[in-house]
Formats: sequence, C-alpha cells, structure tokens
Amino acid sequence: MSHQRDFYEILGVSRDADQDVIKKSYRKIAMQFHPDKNPGNKEAEEKFKEAAAAYEVLSDTEKRAKYDRFGHQAFSGGGGGHNFHDVEDIFAQFGDIFGDFFGMGGGARRRRDPNQPRKGADLRYVMEISLEDVVQGIEREIEYDCDESCKECHGSGAEKGSSIDTCSTCGGQGQVIRAQGFFQMATTCPSCQGQGKVIKHKCKTCRGRGRTPRHRKIRVTIPAGVDSGTRLRVSGEGEGGHKGGPAGDLYVEIQVKDHDHHFERRDTDLITEFRISYLKAILGGETEVPTVMGKETVSIPKGTQVGDLIKLSGHGIPTLRGGRRGDIYYQINIEIPKKLDSEEEKMLRKIAELRDEKTSSSNGGFFGRKK
Repeated sequence: MSHQRDFYEILGVSRDADQDVIKKSYRKIAMQFHPDKNPGNKEAEEKFKEAAAAYEVLSDTEKRAKYDRFGHQAFSGGGGGHNFHDVEDIFAQFGDIFGDFFGMGGGARRRRDPNQPRKGADLRYVMEISLEDVVQGIEREIEYDCDESCKECHGSGAEKGSSIDTCSTCGGQGQVIRAQGFFQMATTCPSCQGQGKVIKHKCKTCRGRGRTPRHRKIRVTIPAGVDSGTRLRVSGEGEGGHKGGPAGDLYVEIQVKDHDHHFERRDTDLITEFRISYLKAILGGETEVPTVMGKETVSIPKGTQVGDLIKLSGHGIPTLRGGRRGDIYYQINIEIPKKLDSEEEKMLRKIAELRDEKTSSSNGGFFGRKK
C-alpha cells in the first residue's frame, strides 16, 4: 500500500482544531470533490473518499485520541478507521452533512435505502515480518476484531417473530426536510437515526444493532518477495455484510523490519557496507560475508578500493512472480589500523622506501606524528 497521508493534512487543519473547524473543512473539501461536480473523475472520487476516511476518525473523540497517539497504526487490526471504497457508504454515514450542505441535491438524491443489503467494510491489518521471511515466504496466524451480521436475527435487529415498523416521523425516508426561507434542509431523522424503520422489540443478542462483535483468527500466506507497503487482499475476511450483504475484504499491509546487517533493498537486489583489512584490499583473497540467511564466501580482488562493490549472485530477494533471486552487493570500506607493532612498521617502511614514498618519522602514531 502506498504511504497514507496524515488525516489532519488531508483536511487542512491543525492538530488542535476543534470539531467545528474540522467539520467546516471537511464540508469544503466534500463540495470540491463531490462526485456530482466531478462526473467520471476517478482522482476526485479518491480524494472524496480520502477526506471522508479522515473525517470519520477526527470527528469521533475516541478514534481521534487513538489516532493522535498511535497514528494509522491505531487501526491496523480493524477496530476503527474506515477505508471507504463506495461513495454510497459516505452518503449513508454522513447523510446529515450532505443534507445540510447539498440540500435536496447530491446528498438526498444519492441516499440509499439503509435496509437494503450491502457489503461489509474492508479492513486493514499491518503485519511486521523479517527480511528472512521476505526471502522464504511465510504462513502466519493473525487475530483481529470486527463486526458481523447478527446470527440470531440475521441482521434485522428485531426479535424473532416481531415486526419492524416504518418510522412515522420521516415516513421511512430516514431524513426530515425543513424549510428555511427559500432553502430546504435535509437532516437525519432523529427518531430512527436514518434507518427509516423503528424496531419495537429488539433482538436480545445484538440489542437491535443487527451487528455483533467477533474475534477472528485466520491463517495468511505471505509470498516470498514482498516489500514494505505491499498489500495482500484476503477476500471475504473483512467485516460482515449489512442486512445479509456480502462480507468485506481484509487487506494485509506488509512492513519489513530492519536486518541486523542493515541491507538496503533496491528492487530484488540488496546492498550493505562491508569492511576489510588494508592488507586484503591490497593483496586480495577470500573472505566470509553476511547474507540474509547466513554467511557465504566471496573473493576480494587485489587492489580493491574504498567504495568498490563486490557482488554475490543469487542471494538477494526473489521476485513476487518467482524466478531467479536478485544479488547482494557489498560496498567496501577499508580498515586502517591505528597502531602497529615495531616489526609491522619496519616492514611497511621498507615497502614505502621501495615505492619511493615519503613518510613521517617513526616517533609516534602510525608513521609518526606530524611536526
């Protein structure tokens, strides 16, 4: 999944903004990107959904407190934070705002019967895995909380054998219309909370909600080659549908932990710094290097310089579609000893003389102190 923008940034408000400011800003953005004003514009529709998701959290005191403390991670296991995939869900949830703002226009015209079956919400789950898991692929059990349709009343909210009556206040519309001068204002019906129906005898299991909480455990297969931000869709494992509608989907978002050797990933290749002695850099030779899964041996050419790259083929990251793995590149850094014993220094000075190199005296330091 691509990087999620900050909710305050989306609505263009400060982190200490009050509810009136947040609501006013959301209404302004909703007007700008409303589907009726931007027919067929997918980018505007996505911004419309993005603003609704931000407002859904920041307009709720409890969800806002969680978001301020934990950011998007607060909702990584379900339990709040809405990814709107259908603009009709936005009109259904924020009907009062659209009623106020658009009068009998886009909000009321688009209003859907809340008692019709509709798909459950999609959920997002953030899973942290190791680089070893990326190379091998894994299967892991995850747990999360979500709502599902009440099995006792099949989502109706009414006790078995009882009837559901049409709301007498709104006549089943879910909205009440008030005239103010030349304008008509549509707001959510206060008697039925927009449902258009009134339940006299509520289901004892769900207390009339038609929904019950559920703690779920499922096993998820993570293929080799994923990266931070990869989203995997698990069909039908989101929240249960409404009024008999299908369940939503679960989106598992991958976050890859840093490896002990701090490999930098570039597509399927890995790069890391590796230190060798100055003698090995000059004379060459074999040396053991770290990989994701253990250690391997590579050859260091004679005369290796600082910054040179040594390649270990086929030990990088596999592609998501299978096939060969990438490579690991070791960027060379050379260790220069701070102290030498007298014999080592004597031999190096001989080499310096052979190469006609002028060095400092042997009074101190590596080759003596500068005067």
